[in-house]
Amino acid sequence: MSIPTSAVMSDDQRPDPDKLLQQVQQEEARKKRGRLKIFFGASAGVGKTYAMLSAAHEAHARGIPLVIGLVETHGRAETEMLVADLPLLPLREVSYRERVLKEFDLDAALAFSATHAGGSEPPLILLDELAHSNVPGSRHPKRWQDVEELLAAGIDVWSTMNVQHLESLNDIIGGITGIRVWETVPDTLFDTAEEVLVVDLPPDELLARLAAGKIYIPAQAKRAAVNFFRKGNLIALRELTLRRTADRVDTQMQDWRRMATGGATGQPVWATRDALLACVGPGAGGEVVVRSAARLAMQTGLSWHTVFVDASSQQRVDEAARQQALRALQLAQDLGATTATPTGAEVAEVLVRYAREHNLSRLVLGRRPGRRHWWGMSLTEQMAELTPDMDVLQIPLPKIKQEGRKTRWRAPGSSSTRWQGYAAAVAVCILITLATTPLHSVLELTNIVMLFLLAVVGVALRYGRGPATLVALLGVAIFDFFFVPPHLSFNVSDVQYLITFAVMLVVALVIGQLTASLQAQANTASERERRVRGLYQMSRELSAVLLVEQVAEIGAHFMMAEFAAKSALLVPDDHNQLQIQPGASAGVDMAVAQWCFDKGEVAGRGTHTLPSCACLMLPLKAPMRLRGVLAVQPAQLVQTSLFTPEQRQLLDTCASLLAISLERIHYIQVAQASTVQMESERLRNSLLSAISHDLRTPLASLVGLADTLSLVSPPLSVPQTEIANAIRQSAQRMITLVNNLLDMARLESGKLRLHCEWQPLEEVVGSALTACDPILGVRPIEVRLAEDLPLLHLDAVLFERVLINLLENAVKYTPADKAVHIGAEVLGDNVCITVDDEGPGLPAGREEAVFGKFERGSRETATPGVGLGLAICRAIVQAHGGRIQGENRMEQGRVTGTRLIITLPRGTPPLDDGSQLHATLPDKDDV
Repeated sequence: MSIPTSAVMSDDQRPDPDKLLQQVQQEEARKKRGRLKIFFGASAGVGKTYAMLSAAHEAHARGIPLVIGLVETHGRAETEMLVADLPLLPLREVSYRERVLKEFDLDAALAFSATHAGGSEPPLILLDELAHSNVPGSRHPKRWQDVEELLAAGIDVWSTMNVQHLESLNDIIGGITGIRVWETVPDTLFDTAEEVLVVDLPPDELLARLAAGKIYIPAQAKRAAVNFFRKGNLIALRELTLRRTADRVDTQMQDWRRMATGGATGQPVWATRDALLACVGPGAGGEVVVRSAARLAMQTGLSWHTVFVDASSQQRVDEAARQQALRALQLAQDLGATTATPTGAEVAEVLVRYAREHNLSRLVLGRRPGRRHWWGMSLTEQMAELTPDMDVLQIPLPKIKQEGRKTRWRAPGSSSTRWQGYAAAVAVCILITLATTPLHSVLELTNIVMLFLLAVVGVALRYGRGPATLVALLGVAIFDFFFVPPHLSFNVSDVQYLITFAVMLVVALVIGQLTASLQAQANTASERERRVRGLYQMSRELSAVLLVEQVAEIGAHFMMAEFAAKSALLVPDDHNQLQIQPGASAGVDMAVAQWCFDKGEVAGRGTHTLPSCACLMLPLKAPMRLRGVLAVQPAQLVQTSLFTPEQRQLLDTCASLLAISLERIHYIQVAQASTVQMESERLRNSLLSAISHDLRTPLASLVGLADTLSLVSPPLSVPQTEIANAIRQSAQRMITLVNNLLDMARLESGKLRLHCEWQPLEEVVGSALTACDPILGVRPIEVRLAEDLPLLHLDAVLFERVLINLLENAVKYTPADKAVHIGAEVLGDNVCITVDDEGPGLPAGREEAVFGKFERGSRETATPGVGLGLAICRAIVQAHGGRIQGENRMEQGRVTGTRLIITLPRGTPPLDDGSQLHATLPDKDDV
């Protein structure tokens, strides 16, 4: 399971030039962009529009050029009075479903801005109901997208919205009120607004306004009071409104602290909102701190962070203790904490800096029983000294067993390196002594001291603090014993040498500590630079690949270079079954990998899901969908360890790059296939149209000649009459085929226009049956139409063609003595029409394919036709806003025929007196 980490922190307090440049660029973009002000309320009727118009009057009096783009007054007299005194922008008329609707005119607003550009104040547009959905066919589906375009053009916008229209709270409020609002606004737009003004009203006053008819008309008010405007709902909505606004203000405060002079680290913690910071150290006890902090956060309802400081002063921490800290971080993440691994020279300073940057007012530390060290303050005392403005909470930790203390430094590979450093320290001191003893009469004592200080620097760079401290102590002892009179004795002939020894020791220790610290920081920075360079190289290579195999090769190379780990890339096939790509070196458990892909969650080593697996399975999450799984098998030396947070972050970044590359390759292939298909369809339609037009004239002539033969005198003989009739029938079938080809070409070209009217379905079915009399013959037809069928809004001629095609299809594949059944009934907001036969049924697995062009039930059959009838039916039904599908009729486990189902929207038919009932779109606040 991945552990999210914050940006790496360093000891360098100088401003980051990249961040400064980014801030300058953001400020420049903000100056060119318009300002958004949102009047935010808990529900309809709190006075958002009224407050916006009142503020607009004040702005208009100050000379700000403004215009009302669109305001919904809902018939409220006081709101209409405010609108009357302000300039209005003409609305745009849009035809939709035989109605004319009035919408906001975006182009007119941009033109208004152009006429007032260059003034002292930017133009202002008032646009009510930010969550409104525009009429289909508009430039943008949503009004908030219109607002985005206005802001990008440098136009200020004022708008209104309710809390239930926020995307992140939509489902929560739906669960509270029992009413789901489908028009939403993304939280990013709300959070980036320059100003949010809360328009609030107590629930009792709001209910009084509702009862007085100041929110809705009486009929709507009565329904709203029962459903939405219940006092409990209004209290909950009011709390969510205030909380969401407070969250936004808190984010603004955090941003200001980061951008202020000196950054957040230069500011004291402001206790505007309590939050916890749990500090985890290496070794045992970290999980105790995490659990205590989690309980405290749960009891108080506070957010909390957990950090493990990877400080250079802890370079002696062995791998086992480090793994315990990483497990504690993973536990904290599972319990809902934000985790991070900042780095720095001193633990206390890093913790304080992190707490100030995130404005965390309470620190939770572990306290282990035992005697304090005489040589310095404990971490808790240091934190209390550095953070007088924060609360420091101490959690008692269990006492470490003596065996644990003895084995702490016996991690594999750590002891030998440490003792090599101390041996090297002793060897360096001996070498300097042997080299300078013969030159004692030549070299001044100060030069000999410099040589020992130089040894301290060299050992600190190579082996760290401990060996450097040993060199400092041995250097002072050797200098006294061999070079200060009396020689070969620790006695001192001059008291001033004691000052020399003290200064030499202090300088050596300070130099050793600073050198080791700088070396650790340099190593950390170098490691990060190497990782960033590797990611950059990988992303550059992935940007040019065109094959999945190339992506697998690049991913395997990166894993081996960065982690010395084996890896495998698994990509799903057409049936969503993972397949290992060439170049895989890891041993993959396919069951674990498939689970990871199906669930979209991390699994395998180091996680809580199937941890016994040798590989860590990372799902490749692309913007659109999962694209596969990356399996990573660590090297043998680290099989028992967890990945560090930095390594997990790097793995997650690598997985994201691979997923995006796989998705890019997929869409390249889709685009190529679509281009080929489009060109093929266009060529085929052109050929069909040309051939069909060229065939219609000779076929019509052939039918006319066959009819003429039957009228000649003397009459034709019987054989000759049969031949003439056969010619006529064959020509008629060819004409039907040509008409189908022309209809299909016309439907796909988009040139077909529906002439819809409100029709009774009975008349359309009757016309279709009459037209099919010649082919139906004596075949039994059963029609069952529900008595409550409404009028349907359809093109009678085209829909009759649909029924004719379905009946012809049933006749072709059904024995002559079998019946055809036609039925219709109302199902909710739809009308369902069925045509059943008693034939062999549809081929298994091809229920959807038979509606394609030139598709037939059986590829090899003597039944006439080219497979266009059902394709034409689907095109006509979809043009009516419906859908058509096929299925087999089953009885006692066997197929007894085919059922073709047409589903059409019910619509709202006209009234009996002939007037048209215009379905009024509900107010966006009317829930």
